Amino acid sequence: MLLYTSVLRVTPALTEDVFLQMVVRWNLESPYEENIIPALRNWDGKRNCRIGTDSLWIDFEEDARDRIIAVRYEKRAKDGAVWDTDYVCNFAERELAIRLDRSYTEDALMEDTAFSTPHFVTLLLEGGYVEADNGLPVRRDAHIIQEDNLNLLTDVVNQKARYRLPVVYVSRTVFDYDPVDIRRLGSMLKGTAHILAEGSKSLNTKIRTACQDQNEYNGGIGIYFPNGSHSRFWYRAYTGIDKVLLTKVIRAVLRYANAQTLPLLYTWSGVNEAILNERLDLQQKARLEAERARREAEETVVAYEDNFDDDLQRLKSRIQELTRENSSLQMENQGLRNKLSGAKSTPILYLGEEEEFYPGEIREMLLDALAKAQQSAKPKSRRAAVLEDVLEHNDYQHVGEKRDKEVKDLLNGYKTMSGTLRQALKELGFVITEEGKHYRLTYYGDDRYQTTLAKTGSDWREGKNAASVITSMMM
Repeated sequence: MLLYTSVLRVTPALTEDVFLQMVVRWNLESPYEENIIPALRNWDGKRNCRIGTDSLWIDFEEDARDRIIAVRYEKRAKDGAVWDTDYVCNFAERELAIRLDRSYTEDALMEDTAFSTPHFVTLLLEGGYVEADNGLPVRRDAHIIQEDNLNLLTDVVNQKARYRLPVVYVSRTVFDYDPVDIRRLGSMLKGTAHILAEGSKSLNTKIRTACQDQNEYNGGIGIYFPNGSHSRFWYRAYTGIDKVLLTKVIRAVLRYANAQTLPLLYTWSGVNEAILNERLDLQQKARLEAERARREAEETVVAYEDNFDDDLQRLKSRIQELTRENSSLQMENQGLRNKLSGAKSTPILYLGEEEEFYPGEIREMLLDALAKAQQSAKPKSRRAAVLEDVLEHNDYQHVGEKRDKEVKDLLNGYKTMSGTLRQALKELGFVITEEGKHYRLTYYGDDRYQTTLAKTGSDWREGKNAASVITSMMM
């Protein structure tokens, strides 16, 4: 699964040697000991070589003809996940492609492991090796919009300025604070987007006037893509940081970046294919030369054959790697095909921007609403027939009803938060925190859905009231 993709314009200061030294530094200075390849400390700068072990290695490949260096770092984790980080730099065009990919071995746990944007991007930005994007510096932190640089935002909204990277605009809430964690947003989107953050809510009127009310405001976030498309996300929490909104914005930008088609020579596979073809051409020419020289110098042929065997083994190894990558992509595509083929009929609705808290949540909610509508529909009417048909063909599991009953049973006669009750609520998706004399229950960590429980229930209604709030608002 492709997790992160970015193509950055780099400055002339990023030479071949500087680039390779930065890659080595990136690995050896990792804060995670298990990610470090100790043998790199003794690397002499040689290209076209692999260093490390079968489960943790780095490979440097150079296509001297096209002035391209490709680096792959691979780590096979204990859970069966295979992490591949690729850095492919085209020094002739001064462009650097960065990709992070995760696949799995056959015995993998298949967990949805979180990831971090490669720290190598930070090293590039801090070193000043990334070229400005149409005059706008590429940064990890946000560009704060004030009165003196208001046009930076208004030109984007009014489509007077266009950049190679998407632009994410974060407006201030009605309470004059950021709706999401700006630092986290910058950390996850570094190298893939510019972030513009409104400096103060006092600018709201000027911005809306200059943008003819086409901008986001009151905590809304807009993403302005290079192709001219625009996505808008509204802030729905009344107070505090909205983690759900943050996740949506990050996913939208990364989804766009990962969907972009890269030139073949900007990928690890493409560079290796070019190198293989070049070596095969050289081998073929060498074979012809050796055949012509056979009568004159037999020993030349013997030496050639030895070298040919070594190169052939390297080629076979490369082919095995490319085959594994191809198989990984085939498995990912097969999984998508299985999902599509598993559908019994044509989908009626498409998902919106809300993310599921647990598998099947949104589907079950819609079916639950249809079931209630079907019960109230006039018997033998067209509406009743259609709703009944949809329910019959969608394997309605009544998950919502089961969860409602479980919550009511757990909180019936509530007195205090026992260890058993706490664990059961966590399994239902509640994040439990302590606030003075109360426990705060946040459904799947989403601040939009909260309620409280007294640490000591004052009467029999405490648990019943909490269960009522949970079942009516959260489930």
